[in-house]
Amino acid sequence: MVTGPVTKNMRDALERTYHATPDPKWVVALGDCARDGGCFAGSYAVIGGVSQVVPVDLHIPGCPPPPLAILQGLLALLDRTAKNAASTARESH
Repeated sequence: MVTGPVTKNMRDALERTYHATPDPKWVVALGDCARDGGCFAGSYAVIGGVSQVVPVDLHIPGCPPPPLAILQGLLALLDRTAKNAASTARESH
């Protein structure tokens, strides 16, 4: 879960953390800053949103996102993952 914009000095740390995390893994961009840089977009120190550095599985908009939106997003991600797993299991049998 990334909650802010990706800055130039944190890009390497984000990439290394992503690659060091074993599968299965999810990346959640939480808030407008994590989605596209938010109010910091265009700053000399900001690369932009998380998806410019690592693949993102879920974007939750807001500044900040309300707790209900966070829960709904995470539950939708779990539901989507469960449906994909069930579909894959049916295809392999």
